[in-house]
Amino acid sequence: MRQKIVAGNWKMNKNLQEGLELAKEIDKLVSGLTNDVKVILAPPFTHITEVKKAVGSKISVSSQNCAAEVSGAYTGEVSASMIKSTGAEYAIIGHSERRQYYGETDAILLKKVKLALANGLKPIFCIGEVLEERESGKHFDVVKSQIVNGVFELTAEEFKNVVLAYEPVWAIGTGKTASSDQAQEMHKFIRETVAAKYGQAVADDTSILYGGSCKASNAKELFANPDVDGGLIGGAALVAAEFLGIITAF
Repeated sequence: MRQKIVAGNWKMNKNLQEGLELAKEIDKLVSGLTNDVKVILAPPFTHITEVKKAVGSKISVSSQNCAAEVSGAYTGEVSASMIKSTGAEYAIIGHSERRQYYGETDAILLKKVKLALANGLKPIFCIGEVLEERESGKHFDVVKSQIVNGVFELTAEEFKNVVLAYEPVWAIGTGKTASSDQAQEMHKFIRETVAAKYGQAVADDTSILYGGSCKASNAKELFANPDVDGGLIGGAALVAAEFLGIITAF
């Protein structure tokens, strides 16, 4: 049975004190839950160690990125081994904002994925199309290319540690949301793409998250789809009660 996951990507929000307050509030809310949802918090790099200390065993911690190099003269970068040393268990890699604002290519992202895995981190690997690609009917080709070039060099054993997150980029921060049917259609396509490479058993065990303006009001409908295994949550993850509403939407 593949893992149900709700991951909160805080992006560049909350100073350390605010972040700790939020993490503790979320921890308190989820401590009494009996469902089998994996809850992950992805605060800024500066917060990871303290957030990890502040939460209990029901919450895992992720970075929002990692460097594409092992170590060296890369001012401002944070390596996978450094992230692992904080107690983090996951690393978000390939988020649409990293691709768009920082020009991260498939080749760079593959290096990051391999370094994360080599250091015992589980990549949350993001894929998704922009509005122009969706409207021109290229969305399946774009997403398949991102998967093939970003993670398909991995062995089946390595790939089992990867979580995929589908982000319809046109639905991030715009208030637009892919319909439940659109989300399921793409998630099903992603699972079929994985199955063609690694076999149906691996595909069936791969968690595929939805990452496009998911909130408490639409999470239940999205998560009811057979191939939607949870969410990579942005803005709604910054409000503890709203985030809890998404966690309990299964």
